[in-house]
Amino acid sequence: MRLFQNCRYYRSLRPKFSELAKALPTFAGRIAAYLDFRQNGVHVLLPVDQKADWAFFTYGDDLELQKLWAREHGLPASGSVEEIIKAQIEEHRADVVYNMDTAGWKSEFIRSLPGCVKHLIAWHASPFGDVPLSDYNLVVCNFPSILKVLQEQGCRTDYFFPAYDPELDPYAARQDRPVDVLFVGGYSQLHRQRAAVLEAVSKIAGRYNIVFHLDRSRLCQLAESPLGYVLPLTKHRRPQAIRSIAQAPIFGRDYYRALSAAKIVLNGAIDMAGPDRGNMRCFEALGAGALLLSDEGNYPDGMTDKETIAIYRSAADAVEQIKAFLDAPQRRLDVARRGHDMVSTLYSKHVQWKRFEALAASL
Repeated sequence: MRLFQNCRYYRSLRPKFSELAKALPTFAGRIAAYLDFRQNGVHVLLPVDQKADWAFFTYGDDLELQKLWAREHGLPASGSVEEIIKAQIEEHRADVVYNMDTAGWKSEFIRSLPGCVKHLIAWHASPFGDVPLSDYNLVVCNFPSILKVLQEQGCRTDYFFPAYDPELDPYAARQDRPVDVLFVGGYSQLHRQRAAVLEAVSKIAGRYNIVFHLDRSRLCQLAESPLGYVLPLTKHRRPQAIRSIAQAPIFGRDYYRALSAAKIVLNGAIDMAGPDRGNMRCFEALGAGALLLSDEGNYPDGMTDKETIAIYRSAADAVEQIKAFLDAPQRRLDVARRGHDMVSTLYSKHVQWKRFEALAASL
């Protein structure tokens, strides 16, 4: 197998990646720095992490990065990102392409990929969006209900999962954890369930050390700007209790460090997630040795209430469980330890890669 893995990163992460890129004049140097930063570390496949010469990794949505590769390979910098990516695939002679940016690849582009590509696999964890998934040989994620919807739409689907990032080992070993409750993620009033939980937990910040790193929606940012206060955008502003403790969004190793400082990591699905659970934060929080407190739903194997994670049924229940676990530190530590042991074995990088190999072989 000759693997080509394509990822994307959040808009809010662009300043950080630009900072990392400043002193790195080569494509290979920037990719190495980006990978070392560990954004999407749970999704990076084992051969990429092992720097296998037959595994190529890129961020296809990074225009500056792609043009740098083009210049290094004698291609015109004026070429489109699509042309550059196709050249990368052809030069690498990739026969398996794993794309994690389905929104960025249009049908015409997919159908024009080089002939060396035998199998095209997509990670797609949403049932929504105008995305040409039927052009892929296989669509994967770890949400069975979404896979069922995609299958009904004519896609071939199968189950695949994030993995424990071994780079979390030193973070998981941290004993001193001054933060009682941590939440890192997006905020929008449109996601009513998550917003209600965050507001309820923020109200106990006077008693506990609660830290929220929130990536606000654009509408929320506008609503909280000076201009937003003269527009009818009140419902899009965060409640004062949340704003009083909210900090800027964090990613990669900055996020890993925040996880390592937390006793409890709060998680909550967005409204359109359906009944299934198991987003990246579950794997990252467990991997960092924190207690994962998450909302009710269908979780991947091994993520069991009161055994390896804790599940809340409402905003009020989340608050009560936080108080109970902080008042019973040994119970909290026991669940967190079992959670870490579970995710680092059941979902190791080696297990993830074996699953990927089996999926590719089935095509």
